[in-house]
Amino acid sequence: MTRWSALVVARPKLVLTAVILLVLASGAWGSGVFDRLSLGGYTDPGSESAGVESLIEEEFGRQTPDLAVTYTARPGESIDALGPEVSARLAQIDPAALANTPLSYWTAPAQAREFLRSTDGTEGLVVLSLRGSENTRIAAYHDLAPLLLIDGVNTEFSGFSVIANAYNEESESDLITAEAISFPILLVLLLVIFGGLVGAAVPLCIGGLAILGALGALRGISYATEVSAFSINIASLVGLGMSVDYGLFVVTRFREELRSGAETSDAVQRTMATAGRTVGFSALLLVCGFVGMLVFPQALVRSFAYGGMAAIGIAAVLSLSALPAALTVLGPRINSLTWRPGVVERSEDRAHRFWGGVAARVMRRPVSVAVGIVAGLLVLSAPLVGASLGDLDHTGLPAGHPARLAVDDLATDFPLANNGATLVLFGTDGKAPPASATAQFFQATAEVEGVRRVVPVGTTESFTAIRAIFDDADRTEGAMTTAATLRDLPAPAGTEKHIGGLNALTADGLDSMGATLPWMIGIMVAVTFALMVPAFGSVVLPLKAIAMAALSLAASFGVLTWIFEDGHGAELLGVTPGPLPATMVVLIIAVVFGLSTDYEIFLMSRMVEAHEQGASTEDAVRIGTAHTGRIVTAAAALLIVVTGAFTLSDLTMMRFIGLGMIVALIIDATVVRMMLVPALVALMGEANWWAPGFLTPRRVPPDANGHSKTTAAQTLPVDTSRR
Repeated sequence: MTRWSALVVARPKLVLTAVILLVLASGAWGSGVFDRLSLGGYTDPGSESAGVESLIEEEFGRQTPDLAVTYTARPGESIDALGPEVSARLAQIDPAALANTPLSYWTAPAQAREFLRSTDGTEGLVVLSLRGSENTRIAAYHDLAPLLLIDGVNTEFSGFSVIANAYNEESESDLITAEAISFPILLVLLLVIFGGLVGAAVPLCIGGLAILGALGALRGISYATEVSAFSINIASLVGLGMSVDYGLFVVTRFREELRSGAETSDAVQRTMATAGRTVGFSALLLVCGFVGMLVFPQALVRSFAYGGMAAIGIAAVLSLSALPAALTVLGPRINSLTWRPGVVERSEDRAHRFWGGVAARVMRRPVSVAVGIVAGLLVLSAPLVGASLGDLDHTGLPAGHPARLAVDDLATDFPLANNGATLVLFGTDGKAPPASATAQFFQATAEVEGVRRVVPVGTTESFTAIRAIFDDADRTEGAMTTAATLRDLPAPAGTEKHIGGLNALTADGLDSMGATLPWMIGIMVAVTFALMVPAFGSVVLPLKAIAMAALSLAASFGVLTWIFEDGHGAELLGVTPGPLPATMVVLIIAVVFGLSTDYEIFLMSRMVEAHEQGASTEDAVRIGTAHTGRIVTAAAALLIVVTGAFTLSDLTMMRFIGLGMIVALIIDATVVRMMLVPALVALMGEANWWAPGFLTPRRVPPDANGHSKTTAAQTLPVDTSRR
């Protein structure tokens, strides 16, 4: 870091110009990423149900519908009168876009027409299965919908492609809204924090550049693997949030160095040696939080990781290159356009005294404080017991969204028009099962509770396929229960059974998420522990940091469960109660765990530094809390603005993210980090600093800058607050 900061100070304009041009070029090239992003990625491609879907499509054409179109008869006319017009519309579709012939009420065999006619006889249904990849099928809806409209006829579109499109369109709109809201609020907050326009504008500029740079990174990644459109939302959220936070840490330390009398070049180098190292270590910890997401089979979840890692990496690089170069160029002008000179310094002094006083009061009764806070957090965590994970479905859309209304109407008016389940029966000798076994299985399937009818799909040389039509609409609790019962149904002797269909795909996806989540958490914990032990020169402090992160997460998810699953306040938020969205749970775990350990680094680095310089444990706690309280809570407040803007979204999943981050940041940055951690460190005393002999740093006197030259101090990122 020393050599790099010396280069930046020596050639600030060159570094600044080169980095900005590189990022702008990356952003210009990255603007093409939108044409390469996937609209799908929701399923586990290695699951049993995905294998069945692939097999059925290969042998018989795709059976799972992508698009359902409901036509309502004109007033005073029979639904049958629409037949010629519907057929004319279907004839306009390019056959290459279809996996098989559309199933239409007006042309279907008599035995199928009852599924395609509404219960009141005023509506008819057309079901289309599309050809191509998941992404191709979702995108095809935009081309097909205009072709299928009939003048003067109420037409509704539902199905997987419609819902996926609705999510993608709403998320794009939400991203624009969130940025439009968060940018001006961030500017106001930064003005309050820095007391000047120039100091406030610099972190925001870094945030904008980070988003541009992340676009280029995501486009590069898209050439190697599938990248979901939702990665852009994550890159924007994380890139803006962390850039502003990193800018806060670096600019704050730089201004403090200037106030201490340092020349600009010395101030930049000292800032990079302290705040810069903190930013680098922070970015490494946050990336570790996202790395665990790469083990999930769903491309959507992995795309969250791509977006997060790209944004964090670019934000850190900019904060360690363009930002110090800009500070070198600006020098004391970083304080230009300051309102009410001296107000910020007085505010910092008040914050210093306030948080120092909080730490002192906590240490007077550490047992009472620790027990009380832990008990309170456990109470908040209580609703998490019995919480369930769910998939993204139409209920996550706004209540009045056409796609959601169409799905609800379809379930009500066409109760038998569901995907149900596709069952494949293999003979164990490599041949299709004998007719007797097929008949036995057919009958057993028909007798399962929740199955309305069983129809044959087809037979090949190696297997027989049948389809079970359910009593309940797809992906409802009843349909999922029926699918689970069919999965457990024993196959006839000498045969092997596999299940597919939309309900089985959903169940397999949730099962794989649940099975992979412990691996993700294990990776995050192991990597974080491995990084923090040598940094702190202690085994106890990293374990405590991980435990505190887990407690913050548990309390946050308890609150989210109480609202989003149990339904308390759901009406006020405009969301439909239901299981917690699994993909969003994974995302929040990754982000909050990273931020929690991040804030721990900011707090504990100052405590460790003070302890290494000879302070007692209690003095180290007071010094660390006093010097980092303002910056940690300010950083959390800035992130709350960025993530909180998503609570204004019409999508339940985005409100889940927004509210989840708000709750987690408030709990972690204030109650846990500023009160519980000091209480626990005070209680544990000298045990905090224990480590095996090979990790124990060699204690030497502080250098001229007041930094202890121990092994820990050399590897530990020093906090960004003033000394």
